[in-house]
Amino acid sequence: MAITSAPGTVSETRRPARPAPAGPQRTSLGRWVRDNLTGHAFLIGAVLCFAVFSWYPMIRGIVMSFQRTRRGETTWVGWDNYTRILDDPSFWTAWKNTLYFTVLALVVGYAVPFFVAILLNELRHAKGYLRILVYLPVMLPPASALFLFKFYAYDPSDAGLFNAVLKALHLPTSQWMQSPEMTMPAMVIASTWMNMGSAVLIYLAALQNIPGELYEAAELDGAGIWRRILNVTIPQTRLILALLAMMQIVATMQLFIEPLILANGAGAEDSATSVAYLIYQHGFFQNDLNGAAALGVIMLVVLAGFSAVYVRLTAKQD
Repeated sequence: MAITSAPGTVSETRRPARPAPAGPQRTSLGRWVRDNLTGHAFLIGAVLCFAVFSWYPMIRGIVMSFQRTRRGETTWVGWDNYTRILDDPSFWTAWKNTLYFTVLALVVGYAVPFFVAILLNELRHAKGYLRILVYLPVMLPPASALFLFKFYAYDPSDAGLFNAVLKALHLPTSQWMQSPEMTMPAMVIASTWMNMGSAVLIYLAALQNIPGELYEAAELDGAGIWRRILNVTIPQTRLILALLAMMQIVATMQLFIEPLILANGAGAEDSATSVAYLIYQHGFFQNDLNGAAALGVIMLVVLAGFSAVYVRLTAKQD
């Protein structure tokens, strides 16, 4: 029913109020459910992959390390597997070799990619070509690259690439993988050549994010190349350096394929035996899966300790 207002006012029609439709609310609720279901559907694939291929083997290995399986019968033996592994002289030899390789890899394999990245960042020409050249070894299968080193670069005769270079420089040649003293340095050289391409690209991305004004200010203060690296480059990339250092430690402590191919496993006088190769020996040669599981758990604890130290140090830096 229309009511006419007084002259000079706006006429209005009063109608009974209607309840708000429930359709839009149902539509919003349905959209929210659909969006969340889609997100969880994408997430569940990754969760299942981690559960099947990472978490389950990890938990299963921990359980097996406290068991012993003989003739199909499994019994709980507590810490016996760990005691037996710790009493094995090969255990300490493997850890000594693994830590030696890790230290050498940090000195050589960690520093070389950083300085190669600085060199590539300073170049004005052929940047793309040189980046491809540095990254090319990463695209090769590791086994192929290591066989290339074993039969071509590390040939102990004068026909080997490295011995030919040393002979041309009138330097003494080496037996390389046949020499206990040169086994680890030779493996570090091969591993650095194979894997440094990825680190170089990461460092290049970090270097290109450093403001140019910092280098200009350093040059105006009379800083040379080394002072610019120490006072500008390293502080500006410290988080990337710390992250790659942690990744380097974790990767090198899982040393396996290098001794397996280059040194045929143990190497001369057990100079190439690593913890990962010892796990392989226990599991596949000695049929001692429980001992291999105990070794794997010990390595897991050591790597978790390194990771905890890294997290604590980076948290203090932040």
